[in-house]
Amino acid sequence: MTNVSLATGEQPLECALGMFHQAADRLHLDDGMREVLANSKREISVTFPVKMDDGSLRVFHGYRIHHNETRGPMKGGLRYSPEVDIDEVRALAMWMTWKCAVARLPYGGAKGGVTVDPKALSEGELERLTRRFGSEIGPFIGPERDIPAPDMGTNAKIMAWLMDTYSMNQGYSVPASFTGKPISIGGSAGRFEATGRGVFFTTQEACRHMGLNLEGATVAVQGFGNVGSVAAQLFAAAGAKVVSVSDSSEAIYDANGLKHINEIIEAKREQGCLPPEHPGDRLAREELLTLPVDILIPAALESQITGANAGDIKAKLIVEGANGPVTCAAEPILEEMGVPVIPDILANTGGVIVSYFEWVQDLQSFFWDEKEINDKLERMIKSAFKEVAAVRERDGGTFRDAAYTLAVGRVVQATQDRGIFP
Repeated sequence: MTNVSLATGEQPLECALGMFHQAADRLHLDDGMREVLANSKREISVTFPVKMDDGSLRVFHGYRIHHNETRGPMKGGLRYSPEVDIDEVRALAMWMTWKCAVARLPYGGAKGGVTVDPKALSEGELERLTRRFGSEIGPFIGPERDIPAPDMGTNAKIMAWLMDTYSMNQGYSVPASFTGKPISIGGSAGRFEATGRGVFFTTQEACRHMGLNLEGATVAVQGFGNVGSVAAQLFAAAGAKVVSVSDSSEAIYDANGLKHINEIIEAKREQGCLPPEHPGDRLAREELLTLPVDILIPAALESQITGANAGDIKAKLIVEGANGPVTCAAEPILEEMGVPVIPDILANTGGVIVSYFEWVQDLQSFFWDEKEINDKLERMIKSAFKEVAAVRERDGGTFRDAAYTLAVGRVVQATQDRGIFP
């Protein structure tokens, strides 16, 4: 299965490599350094059986890609999705390298996943799949080597199973081996909300930079999982007018602002869908992207705003809550239209920043409260925005150009400082 935008044929890996090579051109990298950074350091592909509830065996395919470890141990999520393939994971791992570098985290980039629909499995089947996959990749992970975290289709419970599996294989408890865990076993306060909160903080800073008043601004949020729902809640609390939200099935739209965002979130988490009785127009989920709003938050999947629909965008500002939601073909169209895009490697770093906090807390067995976590997150992500904005002011181009220049430059500098072994 190849993860391709059906409307445009654009693949995430091609887009990730295109963005990297543009940054490499701006930095005048030689061919050797380009080749090092354009390729993954290590690629793990596993095929493993799982016993299903009816006694049958089913074979699953999983991946863990280590893109680069120059700046520190590998860091990146694990996703469970029918769309997972090795090229998607390669792209996501590369994006994680740049994301950690933009945020000044001492990590390299990794990503992983299993090709599976987790909703189609019972809890027992899901646990057996998770523990078997964790055992398969176990030799390549660990608190000093590679620290996975939740992503699409995974959650704190799955991280708990993985941490327990890794610990059982080591013979002692290793809470720092995974992040995004329940607080009861070494998870961090604020981790669940971290990515959505980071999107909100980034949007606050972008609005200040642009002279756009967030209070009263209209906002549309595509994707209503952990990222989108938390971001929508924070926008509403800040006085913005959230006019539309969507999940994988449909969108709700009210030009006057959706009422009772918290009730929509509660219904989505309890029922698995947006509340059918909630007032507002029902739209096809893709229609949300072209609504006349001030701020658009694509927080669902990659390749949502493409060359085919970018010309229909009416938002004044796009902040990428998902990984790679704006394709390479869409970016120049939006730039010509004067629509700034705050890129994923800056905007959705909240999750990995708080995962870093969790890892540090586990290593030292000393924990911070949620206010301290949120304050640290706000300082770090807004500092990263200001650094990106300064590069953009110096060099021109888009926010994405500036973020990539900053990120790739930091990885290049680290590579040069470490030297090449032996």
